[in-house]
Amino acid sequence: MAAPPTSTDAPRKPPAPPMAGDGTDRPVAKSEAAGEDRSNAEALDRLLPPVGTGRSPRKRTTSQCKSEPPLLRTSKRTIYTAGRPPWYNEHGAQSKEAFAIGLGGGSASGKTTVARMIIEALDVPWVVLLSMDSFYKVLTRQQQEQAARNNYNFDHPDAFDFDLIVSTLQKLKQGKSVQVPVYDFTTHSRKKDWKTLYGANVIIFEGIMAFADKALLELLDMKIFVDTDSDIRLVRRLRRDISERGRDIVGVIKQYNKFVKPAFDQYIQPTMRLADIVVPRGSGNAVAIDLIVQHVHSQLEEGRAGLRAPVPPAAADAECPQEHAAGAGHAHHHQDCVVQTPQGQDYAGKCYAGKQITGVSILRAGETMEPALRAVCKDVRIGTILIQTNQLTGEPELHYLRLPKDISDDHVILMDCTVSTGAAAMMAVRVLLDHDVPEDKIFLLSLLMAEMGVHSVAYAFPRVRIITTAVDKRVNDLFRIIPGIGNFGDRYFGTDAVPDGSDEEEAASVG
Repeated sequence: MAAPPTSTDAPRKPPAPPMAGDGTDRPVAKSEAAGEDRSNAEALDRLLPPVGTGRSPRKRTTSQCKSEPPLLRTSKRTIYTAGRPPWYNEHGAQSKEAFAIGLGGGSASGKTTVARMIIEALDVPWVVLLSMDSFYKVLTRQQQEQAARNNYNFDHPDAFDFDLIVSTLQKLKQGKSVQVPVYDFTTHSRKKDWKTLYGANVIIFEGIMAFADKALLELLDMKIFVDTDSDIRLVRRLRRDISERGRDIVGVIKQYNKFVKPAFDQYIQPTMRLADIVVPRGSGNAVAIDLIVQHVHSQLEEGRAGLRAPVPPAAADAECPQEHAAGAGHAHHHQDCVVQTPQGQDYAGKCYAGKQITGVSILRAGETMEPALRAVCKDVRIGTILIQTNQLTGEPELHYLRLPKDISDDHVILMDCTVSTGAAAMMAVRVLLDHDVPEDKIFLLSLLMAEMGVHSVAYAFPRVRIITTAVDKRVNDLFRIIPGIGNFGDRYFGTDAVPDGSDEEEAASVG
């Protein structure tokens, strides 16, 4: 089974984001002191209440962050993430915005743990976890010096880049791909490589100041406040900073008394009244988490529409927006140029007017077209998308994607050997649009298309150019092209056909 989408420009998985509220005490230098602090951390473990001991294991969950491995690891098991069903309608537009959940609460209150428990229980395709810890502002030199002396307040609203938080959350709700900074708690700065997030059906945004900005509040569909006893939060913070950040117990307590506790009393606790749900005891409250999951499920069910909605039939005399392989309509992508031949003669011709060409194949049959593209365009970049049909719903699902960096600047040739209903092609085009590729820079290239598929794609995305060698008019009840050309992938790769003899595109990625 294929892995869910990833992105080539995504960095390696960063360490799990710590709870909000940064500290800056010096690491302990001597091994004896480090050993003593580890003992302190172990002793603190015994003071923590058990978490989630009464919860029965769930069947499956789905979570997705494109810069991280396609697996959600919980304390009990590792869970594979399922494919993403259509998030758009027959017009190609987003059918419903992603559902955004805000998780607020004090430092070390268990927000991240509650978020993961919600993800584990939701069992819906593609949940994105966005941490406020990623959005600390870039510090000036003077602020860096203050942070090194434990004199900079990381628990104040001014420490966060709310403009970037709001713009990022807006794009995620619109289904767009976003770049999220990675914060280094050791150097108090953003790392050079940012992580890519894409494909959110549900967004869980957690942070100590999750409810501290009016524009941010308006983007949250559900607001949850995790209310944990202050003593428990202090114990958790001590354990985390000693065992994970190499800090001494004196420095942690100093920072807590100077910044963390006053910030909670002044800025965080008052936002509890803005929450729709307050979760006492945090991750130990299984009943509250189950109620939250039920509500999210009910919200997701509203307005859910499949991709098989009927496409208005094309008029009999309407010109089909199709270009044959040698067709016209591409002149605006080239410009006049003059080159000098080895014999010293000037030759007037055409050259490509764009920045670069990228080929994206819809696996697996589309992969067969890559060698020919490489032969014509020697420096072409290649991306891949895997779309498979859910046998229960009949809808296409996005399982994997790997796209070159800065693909939004390129003209993109989307390759699939046969297109019947156009469902897979529409999903692939929508993915490219979500990565900011202009619609008029996308070319759908196919060997054979059904008339139904041509009209579906052209109706949803009228500026996408469709290039094919032939069009068959008929599609049978199983959405297979008649007469078609058989299973092109099996014929090309020499593999066995699907038992029912169906075309690969209909069996694996309908259309």
